[in-house]
Amino acid sequence: MPDNLPAPIVIPCAAGALQGLLSKEWLLTNKLGSYASSTPLGCNTRRYHGLLVASTLPPVKRINMLSSIMEQLIVSEQTFDLATNEFAGSFSPNGRQYLVEFRNDVAPTFIFRAGNVELKKEIMLAENSNILSVRYTLTGGSARLVLWPFAALRDFHGLRKVHEPHQLTFETLPEGVVIQDRMWVGNVLNVVGRGGQFQARPQWWYHFLYRQDISRGQDGYEDIYTPGSFMFELEDGQTCQLVASMDHPQPFDFDSALASRRERLCRLADSAGPDADEFTRRLAVATEPYTVMRSFPNAPPSPTILAGYHWFADWGRDAFIALPGLLLCTKNFDLAKGVFQTFASHVKDGMIPNVFDDYSPSAHYNSIDAPLWFIIAGERYLQATGDLKFWRSTLMPAANVILSSFANGTMFDIHADSDGLLTGGSMQTQLTWMDVKLGDNVITPRQGKAVEINALWYNAHRIMAQRCSDFNPSLADHFDHLAQMIAPAFVKTFWNEQLGWLNDCVHDGQVDASLRPNQIFAVSLPHCPLSPQQQVSVVRHVKDNLLTPLGLRTLSPHDSRYRRRYGGSWESRDRAYHQGTVWAWLMGPFVEAYLKVEQYKPFAVAQARQWLDAFDVHMREAGLGQISEIFDGDAPHHPGGCIAQAWSVSEILRVKILIDEKQAKI
Repeated sequence: MPDNLPAPIVIPCAAGALQGLLSKEWLLTNKLGSYASSTPLGCNTRRYHGLLVASTLPPVKRINMLSSIMEQLIVSEQTFDLATNEFAGSFSPNGRQYLVEFRNDVAPTFIFRAGNVELKKEIMLAENSNILSVRYTLTGGSARLVLWPFAALRDFHGLRKVHEPHQLTFETLPEGVVIQDRMWVGNVLNVVGRGGQFQARPQWWYHFLYRQDISRGQDGYEDIYTPGSFMFELEDGQTCQLVASMDHPQPFDFDSALASRRERLCRLADSAGPDADEFTRRLAVATEPYTVMRSFPNAPPSPTILAGYHWFADWGRDAFIALPGLLLCTKNFDLAKGVFQTFASHVKDGMIPNVFDDYSPSAHYNSIDAPLWFIIAGERYLQATGDLKFWRSTLMPAANVILSSFANGTMFDIHADSDGLLTGGSMQTQLTWMDVKLGDNVITPRQGKAVEINALWYNAHRIMAQRCSDFNPSLADHFDHLAQMIAPAFVKTFWNEQLGWLNDCVHDGQVDASLRPNQIFAVSLPHCPLSPQQQVSVVRHVKDNLLTPLGLRTLSPHDSRYRRRYGGSWESRDRAYHQGTVWAWLMGPFVEAYLKVEQYKPFAVAQARQWLDAFDVHMREAGLGQISEIFDGDAPHHPGGCIAQAWSVSEILRVKILIDEKQAKI
């Protein structure tokens, strides 16, 4: 297969600005929810960084097993410390001076120069297994390489503190070492360096500083343990490896794993089509980390979608918003079917799991829109595949249960009102995607009739009416009748003639007319109850007030509640999350709505293409090769939240392909 991969992102390091290098992050995943991640300097800046962060109940219950490896290169009796670590007020060691560049390639790659030699460091994870290999290649002479593995062995949400109870210890293996905390049964780290000599020198290093955690108002200091070092004698052209694994020492064929991952990424790049530009191919490749396998008791693993890295699990809402871009645009139809089946098998009272638990196979159901997005994604699957058999066997029955349960009433007081519109929730619940809650305080209360929920509700009925017409006319008539009832009620309830946009939420006669992006779905979704003039007005107000180069603001900057920055303490961040903060994924429905009201005219297609340009630049700025979750409401729109978000990548890819298709027809 020809290598159609986008060019690797190359970061010059020795002469680069320190702050910029520490704000960029790389990510490598393994289809289980496990990952390796750090900065181009190899300096960990958050508790979630590590070389082997292993999912022990895939894709969750993640353990930071191996935090880092510190390298010393001895050339002609001169010792070069290559690692970079931050402590309060200093970096030690400060190996940045020897790091020439970082390449965000198929294997994340670091290039060091020390004395007259060059050392290449490559990182690879085994697919579907918690095994890491770090390979070193020396060129230009001979040298001694000393490698110190630092083990965290703790939940990836936590921090290791030397003064807290532990029994960290190690035992030697042939060519390696096993490290464990005997107070924490079951999490054993094996590190093997074949051809190397292990020297036991157990020690603690204190107060590693994680600047990203501190900037987020969290504790950002950690103590980490190393059992000693591996020493390798290398000649020109020789390689060596450290292999880290859970439970038992495991073999690792680096070249085979590298070739396998390259092939996977090439297939994704090729899915964008032979004429796709590099930006589109980069977006297609960026979809790779998110589809993972979920383990269930007494059942085989099945596919699901992680919402984002480093800390999110699989969320129903995110999964079905992201699925069309992640799996349909990349033609991974079998995986898409698997994700539908995973969630369809857990429908409860018409509800799709909002999220599976981080530490158990149980699910939580507090989402009014996840089931509706399931139906929208199902329709897009059918359009992409023509797979009527799967629609009739799996998607349609689940959709029928969802709509019937919602209409008749289900949990969280979700039900169809007398006018046909969907209502639900209370002041204490957060059922829509604007779901932040601090204690008993819901930051964006949206109980009652929310605008995007009812746009989804209307579309779901239209979809069922159309798709059931050929094989169940009575059911089709039922949903058609309800859709005809919902459409005028939607306009009457949400259209605000005085303001020229849609109300965000209506509850017990109280109208929340906040200018938010939720109304854009009434236009972007395939079936719209609004008049053409109303659609144009909605898009114009969203464009003029909410559009930024990196997505839509969640609240108009003219609103007194608007938060211009996302940062600081947990509470400060939560209060800004949906009160002005920009979300990248919303660019997808906005572009779709804009193109629709402008009837895909050449100027509109060109404008839409230009709006996406900032994402091409962004993919080199934060999560390398990825798109962040959120951005500040005000310029320069600094990124925040997850460095890699499924629906951010998927929605930008989806509309980029839409734009390219329309451009090709002009």
